[in-house]
Amino acid sequence: LQKPETLGGFPIIPKSKIDKADRTDMVDQMLQTYCESTLQVTKKILKKLDRNDLVQGLVEEIYIEMNLAVKENKEFSSEQGIRYIESASRKLTKVEKTVGYDSIFRDRLGENKTARTVLTIGVAGIGKTALTQKFTLNWAEEKTNNEFHFIFPFSFKALSAMKKSLSLVELIHHFFAETKEAEISKFGEFKVIFILDGLDESRLQLDFRLSKKVSDIKEKASVDVLVTNIIKGNLLPNAHIWITSRPAAASQIPAECIDLVTEVTGFNQAQKLLYFRKKCGDQNIHSKIMPYVSASQSLNTLCQMPICCWITATVLEDLLKHKEKEELPKTVTELYINFLQVQFRQKAVTEAEIQWNQSSKDKILTLGKLAFEQLQKGNLVFYDSELKGSGITTKSVSVYTGIFPEIFKDEDVSDQAKVCCFTHLSVQEFLAALYVHLTFTNTQVNVLDEAQSSWMGVLGRRKSNPHHTAVDKALQSPNGELDMFLRFLMGLLLPSSQSLLKGLVKKPENDTKAIEDAIKYIKEKLDNDLSTEHSINLLHCLNELNDNSLVEEIQRFMASGRLTVDCLSNKEAFMRLIPVTHLHIFFISYFKHNQGSRTDCLSLYLFSLSACELSERGISALNGILSSQNSILKELDLSYNNLGDGGIRQLAEGLESPNCSLEVLRLSGCSLTWKACDTLASVISSQSRLKVLDISNNDLHNEGLESLCAGLENQLCKLECLRSASKVVLSGLRLSLSGCQITEEGCHSLVTALQANPSHLRELDLSYNHPGKEGVQLLSGGLSDDNKKVTVVMEEQPYPDHPERFDHCCWQLLCKNGLTGRSYWEVKREGPVIMAVSYKRLSRKGPTADCRLGWNDQCWSLVCSDRQYSFWHNRKETVYTPQYASLLSLRVGVYVDVPAGIISFYAVSANEMFHLHTFKTSFTAPLYPAFGFGFGCWSYNSSVSLCQV
Repeated sequence: LQKPETLGGFPIIPKSKIDKADRTDMVDQMLQTYCESTLQVTKKILKKLDRNDLVQGLVEEIYIEMNLAVKENKEFSSEQGIRYIESASRKLTKVEKTVGYDSIFRDRLGENKTARTVLTIGVAGIGKTALTQKFTLNWAEEKTNNEFHFIFPFSFKALSAMKKSLSLVELIHHFFAETKEAEISKFGEFKVIFILDGLDESRLQLDFRLSKKVSDIKEKASVDVLVTNIIKGNLLPNAHIWITSRPAAASQIPAECIDLVTEVTGFNQAQKLLYFRKKCGDQNIHSKIMPYVSASQSLNTLCQMPICCWITATVLEDLLKHKEKEELPKTVTELYINFLQVQFRQKAVTEAEIQWNQSSKDKILTLGKLAFEQLQKGNLVFYDSELKGSGITTKSVSVYTGIFPEIFKDEDVSDQAKVCCFTHLSVQEFLAALYVHLTFTNTQVNVLDEAQSSWMGVLGRRKSNPHHTAVDKALQSPNGELDMFLRFLMGLLLPSSQSLLKGLVKKPENDTKAIEDAIKYIKEKLDNDLSTEHSINLLHCLNELNDNSLVEEIQRFMASGRLTVDCLSNKEAFMRLIPVTHLHIFFISYFKHNQGSRTDCLSLYLFSLSACELSERGISALNGILSSQNSILKELDLSYNNLGDGGIRQLAEGLESPNCSLEVLRLSGCSLTWKACDTLASVISSQSRLKVLDISNNDLHNEGLESLCAGLENQLCKLECLRSASKVVLSGLRLSLSGCQITEEGCHSLVTALQANPSHLRELDLSYNHPGKEGVQLLSGGLSDDNKKVTVVMEEQPYPDHPERFDHCCWQLLCKNGLTGRSYWEVKREGPVIMAVSYKRLSRKGPTADCRLGWNDQCWSLVCSDRQYSFWHNRKETVYTPQYASLLSLRVGVYVDVPAGIISFYAVSANEMFHLHTFKTSFTAPLYPAFGFGFGCWSYNSSVSLCQV
């Protein structure tokens, strides 16, 4: 308050007035000096203190951006955890609309309103809480959502600990003491966002039908009543609400209380790869992690959740750094055993402490008991009473969190209450399975016989075998509550798992017999009339048991006729369960004899064989499918197989077949060299239908790019997308040659090819290459798009001075040629932009309004934002807010009839035109198309591109 450079134009407060001032006096002085600008000054000071610097550094280092999928309906699945993700991945649904998490309260819903209440769903560990934290951090740093004065992030587990009645003002003051110290209580005068995180962790009794109505923010009520009235809009009706929840718990909120439903779907393959690169840093390590993850369907699915990517990276980084000769875990169970060992080893001071002693055994058993008992109840967070029931006192919690800080965490949610949880649901499921296994192995007690819950019926008879009991209980749980628990329990039977647990578990007398018995029992169950989901989970259990007959079981199940056309996508799920070493056998023995079946060919519309150790026999079987008259295989992922140049030459036989309908082929990380590009160039320049080709992360070098460019230049080339392993939208060529060791020399060939056949080019990715300055300049010239695109960037551009350039309104430009007759053009925009038609005599110099598009009588403009259209001429504005978000088109048409005195603007979408506004006047000179990014709504990275009509 004494430094003008900090206050940014606001007056300082005299030192004499604040020398002996306490907090209250300081607030009074600020209110007297800055009045309504007090909040703005406070933000400036807090920003100057830079208390978020370390947080921001960590965020930028590891954070991966994720968008939210917009859900069309408000019905929620009751499936849990891994079952929910696996079911979603098998459904062949249309591409969903996405929205940036920073824009959830900006997108129009129609009827001139934004979303008041947003519900975001996602399984445990998918990143919901991280999104809310990033949202709040961006707001605090004034990057986004600056129109809001306060964001109050609450967690349901903290709210559940509040037992006394209090008013909404008291609730806010309790959790955000700064507002109480500043004596802020009239929250209805501010724009406020409430974040209510973790509805699935709530112990509140939310009754939206019978709950008492409260509309006074100073009226006292129980916390569940306050939360209910906030969501219903009785309390602070102008406030915005963001609720997060697991899907199974989301139905607690009535549909009429929700304006927008979004879902965090987790990492795609490209985001997983990017995460591992950021997390590990060392290329030798992260280059081995992605093939490892892709080789296991269970692990690949789990790694859609960022927390599971972290667990995987933690284990593999440790093994690859310190135990290079040791084999990587062969099952997900082994991976989690290694994770437990890594956490225990990190706290060991001496080598002797790394070995399991009695104290550490007892603590693992206690944590396992807690995990098991709370899993039966469906609890992910635990309060004092639940901790005591498992033998953990409030005072001893710190002992467990100290030994296993990345497994078991505690949080003080109030002055008196503490809650605990495991790092992730999968960790709880693993420890629960470990507890059952340890108890049975060491004491012969089957704790599953005694465990009951609200969603598992009592078995009619006792069974001494916990693995049989677990299978039965998992089959009785309709929503997959015990799916991962069962997989872990089976995986713990393997000798390799027993070896890793040496010292913690007593070696069974006959582990081979136990494994055989478990496999036999699972196969007996597979012969029953089970749901597809239960069958798939049992097949996953066979996978965890390394059962060599898994191929036969999958073939037998698929041949049983229980899979109908309605669930064809399940066949891919079964095929991906096959161990990589047996995959080529499956292809030859199954598809060779069934390729005449239309149903089986339909099931191969999209298929992934990533990291499957394909042999020459496997490729030969693939060629048979590609060249089959009945095959409609559209997408094939062969990434991270050691195909080499010879494998590509062999595969080309199927790709060049007249019957091949393949459109997408992924070959990332397949040990290809420049020689393979000759073959690929021949494929893409033939009559092939191939539109998408991923050859990133191969040693192609400049020679390979030169060969490939020969195919790109060919007019028969239909390729629309050549890129890395991220999800593709076929709207035009996105050229990605990431990590292919391309230098300046290769850029010459690339520019020549693009100029020869340029019609599809939209995006170029040359990351992890070395094009050099000259190469960048060459590509920039080749990709200028005929000067049809302009973008606002933060860096100053080295343009030479020009008398017609705007010197103050620097984000504006006019086209070179004037119009005197009738003209029509379309523009594609990204971000907020201005489209205008102007006389050339528009003023260019100085900060006056005469220079601005639409602020004078020299031009007519349309301002496009993400909320509305506004039309300007001579400082007069006409606003049009569409009822439907689809009318906020990213493509706008402009029609000019100079003789008739008409300028009309249209929203263009899906070959439809919607009239927005027409200016009618008499023109006295030629008109020039103009574009701008100012007018109070400009933003960096906004762009306009002239479209081909």
